[in-house]
Amino acid sequence: MADDAKDELHRYLREGREALLWKLEGLGERDARRPLTPTGTNLLGLVKHVAGVEAGYFGEVFARPFPEPLPWTQDDAEPNADMWASAEESRAGVVDLYRRVQEHSDATIAALPLDAPGTVPWWRPESRSVTLRRVLVHVVAETHRHAGHADVVRELVDGAAGLRPGGSNLPEGDAAWWSAYRARLQRVADEVGGGA
Repeated sequence: MADDAKDELHRYLREGREALLWKLEGLGERDARRPLTPTGTNLLGLVKHVAGVEAGYFGEVFARPFPEPLPWTQDDAEPNADMWASAEESRAGVVDLYRRVQEHSDATIAALPLDAPGTVPWWRPESRSVTLRRVLVHVVAETHRHAGHADVVRELVDGAAGLRPGGSNLPEGDAAWWSAYRARLQRVADEVGGGA
């Protein structure tokens, strides 16, 4: 029963990872890095951030540290250093790093039972004691949250949208249909909100 739960959580984690990386497919360096929100959210930064999240939670928390240094995760790193890639960090390099982190995380998940204890040093003292189950749930939620951010950012880059390659969760419609749909939503918002 516990193995079934672990397998299910791990499957959701893998699905979130795949969705996040898929949002980079077909993009060059510029579009992968473009900040498209007022807070600078960009696709490559989301991948870099999630790589650091996984490395910490499935590494340090269970005394199985990821073997490579991640300078942006250190206390003295500049604010938001994990949310964008510097000119020295290539798209391919960040993706490769994320894949190595995934391998390390997968090894931790495979090696430990769901009730394996860990300690999250960056959480409040009263919440620091965790289990692998709690960390898996937390990282699944974090990964899918950022995959959702990536959905929106990718749509802003080039209009690409959907859940996964060959498996969109969106209604089928051509550009005219989507334009009419969006216009309808805008009209309703304006009517209800008293806009122009």
